[in-house]
Amino acid sequence: MEFSDTYKHSGPCAFSPDARFLAVANDYRLIIRDVESLKVLQLYTCLDKISYVEWAPDSEYILCGLYKRAMVQAWSVSQQEWTCKIDEGLAGISHARWSPDSRHIITTSEFQLRLTVWSLVNTACVHVQWPKHASKGVSFTKDGKFAAFATRKDCKDYVNLLACHSWEVINTFSVDTIELLDLEWSPNDSAIAVWDCPLEYKVLIYSPDGRCLFKFQAYENGLGVKTVAWSPCGQFLAIGSYDQVARILNHLTWKSVSDFSHPSVLRSPITAVVFKEIEEPAELNMSALSVDEKDMQKSSQGGADNGCNNGSIRVRYAVEEFPISLPFQKAPVDKPNPKQGVGMMSWSADSRYLFTRNDNASSVLWIWDISRLELAALLIQKGVIRAAAWDPVYPRVALCTGSSQLYMWTPAGACCVKVPLPQFNVLDLKWNFDGTCLLLKDKDSFCCTFVPTLPGFGTNESPEDSDSDV
Repeated sequence: MEFSDTYKHSGPCAFSPDARFLAVANDYRLIIRDVESLKVLQLYTCLDKISYVEWAPDSEYILCGLYKRAMVQAWSVSQQEWTCKIDEGLAGISHARWSPDSRHIITTSEFQLRLTVWSLVNTACVHVQWPKHASKGVSFTKDGKFAAFATRKDCKDYVNLLACHSWEVINTFSVDTIELLDLEWSPNDSAIAVWDCPLEYKVLIYSPDGRCLFKFQAYENGLGVKTVAWSPCGQFLAIGSYDQVARILNHLTWKSVSDFSHPSVLRSPITAVVFKEIEEPAELNMSALSVDEKDMQKSSQGGADNGCNNGSIRVRYAVEEFPISLPFQKAPVDKPNPKQGVGMMSWSADSRYLFTRNDNASSVLWIWDISRLELAALLIQKGVIRAAAWDPVYPRVALCTGSSQLYMWTPAGACCVKVPLPQFNVLDLKWNFDGTCLLLKDKDSFCCTFVPTLPGFGTNESPEDSDSDV
């Protein structure tokens, strides 16, 4: 893996959807860099400090949310003289996003008084009254033709369906929620998943015409849903709960096909491979390692050592044997927002794997094999997992813990890589959309690492057909 030099940032960084550009916010300046060379291509000066950055889906435009000034500015990459400024006046702006056609900007006013769709073509605007949330409660179909907006009126939650070509409301229906938390279209655009606040375990599946197709409620009288995620193929809906269980629903019957629990102790028989991060003197002789550990190191990096040196300390993964006790912490019952339950969950691009993090054991990443409905791997870190993300192309996950190491897992094994930059701790990470580059963020600087293609995954070969899969 190759690492770039470090560059300054003061907040959001975002890759363009076409994987060509990297936008970096540095106070009131927006810097557009070429992904391959990291050379500065454009430099824009905003009217205030940049709080939010988002690319248009066509990668032609980019918006900057200046929320301290309740303003949005947009720029064009190819036309440097083109600019746009949106100001809602006294209503303010708490969030902004692009529409799928890249020609409309959608803003939410302060206190969720209204949601406004601004046209960049004819300067027209459309208002939607009483949006439920500022940054949530909005979802678009995959083809970009329709949008679902969560609204609340007279103490009742509603879903408004709009046609994106005219932004006219084509349907409005109430939903059976106490306090709607969020909603999301299925990847095949056939259904809308709506879930309630944590005080009520309730996930509802609605058709676009407003019919409730299914109501899922795993239990009552307890904190409920924490995270929800559709699989990219649209065949599964994963629901993470405060009871430390991730439930997988299928798209045909909407019944649970498997419940993935997160116990504090794992015992045989389990076929999963458990990787535990350990530190040891860097002078450790390779002959002291077991045969399995040597093979895992070779498979992790094509024959390279999977450890990383940190001065005289070497950090690596060791393969553990069962039974295993995990670093489990019980959440206090007298404090709000308890750190418990499945708080992090994401699908791989091929929908075969799902990773979860139970907040009771926030230093452990669970990787599930959906084709076998069982645990595939377990990564036990020394620190709290701050961020984890799947490669957009290959079944490969990268994670960080705020240390100077980058950790990666593939079906072939796991490895840790020392970031060869002084005083650089990885606090967050983000993949480029083509999977060739990984952005690593420290507190006020960032770097990029260029990740090699996984062995056995060619351009004409799907991940399901590769020998690298388990």
